[in-house]
Amino acid sequence: MSETLQRNLVLDTANVNQKIKRIAYQIFENNFKEKILVLAGIDGQGYSFAKVLARELESIASIETKVVKVSLDKLAPLQSDVALDCEVKDLKKKCIVLVDDVLNTGRTLAYGMKPFLEIEIKKLEVAVLVNRSHTQFPVTPTYTGYALSTTLTDHVEVVLGKQAAVYLK
Repeated sequence: MSETLQRNLVLDTANVNQKIKRIAYQIFENNFKEKILVLAGIDGQGYSFAKVLARELESIASIETKVVKVSLDKLAPLQSDVALDCEVKDLKKKCIVLVDDVLNTGRTLAYGMKPFLEIEIKKLEVAVLVNRSHTQFPVTPTYTGYALSTTLTDHVEVVLGKQAAVYLK
């Protein structure tokens, strides 16, 4: 017998787009003096979210954004390298916003910071669409779209694109 998980809609397309626009404005307000801003998205939905944020930022401000993919093994971050899809030297003395769709324990974001801690950068901020606040690592987002109280067994699913939504399973 297959068990179907019931999905409860938390944010619909309009809500998700509103949260993304608000985060983009907040990022711009905190970084308006920068010529270039690096949005480093965790591979998967974090990278997709970073690309959406970059488009939104470029639509509201004349700030150049560079989107970088951060790849790591989310289940075994110590056993794998954290890789970037650009040269690390290109990020020197830049403002970096590390982006992921959901902040649960902070593990993925904590390990995702590693390459940026090995070079001289201006500042490192964190942006998430949903913050579940089950922190086990000292990661607090600078920008949060939606704070959601959940149990440890709940699963949050973020869907980006034309039919963007956030579901709780």
